[in-house]
Amino acid sequence: MDTIIADPTGQLRRLQTQVSRHFTERVWVHRRCENARQKIEDGLRAIDISAAWHEQVTAWLFPTSVTTHVLLVAALRNPTVRLRYLAARDVLRDYGHASRYPDLLTLLGCAQLSPERVAHHLGELARIFDAAAAAAKTPFFFSTDIAPAARPIAIDGSRELIHTGAHREAVFWIVATFARCHKILAADAAPELQHAFAPAFDAIVADLGITSTDDLIRRANDVTQFLPRLWETTGAILFSNPGISPQ
Repeated sequence: MDTIIADPTGQLRRLQTQVSRHFTERVWVHRRCENARQKIEDGLRAIDISAAWHEQVTAWLFPTSVTTHVLLVAALRNPTVRLRYLAARDVLRDYGHASRYPDLLTLLGCAQLSPERVAHHLGELARIFDAAAAAAKTPFFFSTDIAPAARPIAIDGSRELIHTGAHREAVFWIVATFARCHKILAADAAPELQHAFAPAFDAIVADLGITSTDDLIRRANDVTQFLPRLWETTGAILFSNPGISPQ
């Protein structure tokens, strides 16, 4: 798929052509998998325990979820953002490693969450999403994700996942969006508004088994300790992927 939007000098096209020639070679796929694994390790080591709570949760959440990207890269699948867990589930099933998938959900903390509970959290997210979208003034790299135009993706898209039985796969983006909404409110809204929405955020994070910074650090360590098993599965996918060339 050609995803170049603008390339007035032609430099991106030349780079894309060069990269595409070697994209499926095992050595380069392996390096991309290593890069994703390194992002997990670096991210979890960089959690700032002095940061605001929503920042701490974000700093744990995203590296934890990159466990899915390691697998997706090995399978030559798109390391997507919102649907990363759904995509990883499909990869593990397709390559005969479905038994590994519950481990990813356990690391995130949503393995035992019910559809009803996730739907409740989504309802709370919808409230803070609308408040944050209305208050937003400070530009963040994710600002377009917290805006009225993005509501069909963040809210309606998550609701669709729940309705189709993928409620646990919806949790990552629900929590990420919650945290981003709090970042916007911290920057652009009265403290009273952020405080009013704090219990809902605390509730979904608590449902993941996290109520303190100590919990976050412990869970980060859980992810780090899991990486050798993740790497074993990644290697099995990489070497059985017919789309990868040995060169």
